[in-house]
Amino acid sequence: MCACHVLVLAESRPLELKWGELSPIIGGQRVQLVLPEGTAIKGEAIAVREDALVMDVKGTSNAKAYPKGSATIPRASVTLIQVERRRGSWGRKLGTVVGVLSGVVLGGYVAAVTADSAGAGIATFLGIASAGTVGGYYVGKRLDKQVTLIKIVP
Repeated sequence: MCACHVLVLAESRPLELKWGELSPIIGGQRVQLVLPEGTAIKGEAIAVREDALVMDVKGTSNAKAYPKGSATIPRASVTLIQVERRRGSWGRKLGTVVGVLSGVVLGGYVAAVTADSAGAGIATFLGIASAGTVGGYYVGKRLDKQVTLIKIVP
């Protein structure tokens, strides 16, 4: 599982595409980009026009220039796009199962060894088992996410 995590986090070279090739790849996908003036924008790519990228902005570092909602980003401002895709839910399911199992085993062991009373043992067990479950879910969620960098070339 650690090897998969390292592979997911490894840096990769950006995919180089021309402006006209963007539409089928980023249309309807969650994207993030940083404009030349430093504004970071997150949201869904709605359409790629000849002169601009139309987005449904969900988050921005400059709400005055690019408020949440529909926005048109000029073509000249877009040089690097980060596309985020979900690859199903297998990672979340596997991570949750592994988290539950490891949390139950570790929680049972720690509660049996360290608890002086039944109340303290139950609380320790539930806390560790819950933390294992939640941690496993979020590790699996990260495995489900695929991030692709796209560099716009002339």
